[in-house]
Amino acid sequence: MFERLFPRRPKRPDPLPQPDSQLALGALLVRIAFADNVVELEEFAAIDRILAATFGLGPLEAAKLRALCTDLERQAADPDEFTRILRAEVPYGERKALAHAMWQVVMADGERDDLEEATLHEIEAALDLTPQDSAAARAVALGTSD
Repeated sequence: MFERLFPRRPKRPDPLPQPDSQLALGALLVRIAFADNVVELEEFAAIDRILAATFGLGPLEAAKLRALCTDLERQAADPDEFTRILRAEVPYGERKALAHAMWQVVMADGERDDLEEATLHEIEAALDLTPQDSAAARAVALGTSD
């Protein structure tokens, strides 16, 4: 009876934080994993490992950060905001290392996927990485570097 008189309102989720370089990186890693619309557990595990290693987090904190980054990426009004943040806040040498981390997500399930690779190439270009640095990161990830 009271349900009809006083229906429950859906709980409003807490507002998402403004992205910083940490959240921007996580959101881009998530974007790569979701590029083919199939996310494997290995991809989430790779993202968690990257976030943990990059930011000195434990496994639980890294998983929570990934979940927040997933929400941010899914609700981003301007997805290019993440690359703008990284270009502004992260020196070029560290952005090259981010490309290698992104390739780890692409290769996490042991298979190359054209959609994931295309998304990664778009991100590398938006991060202003040179084609040579992008190729070097790919070569390391694929085990074809000299």
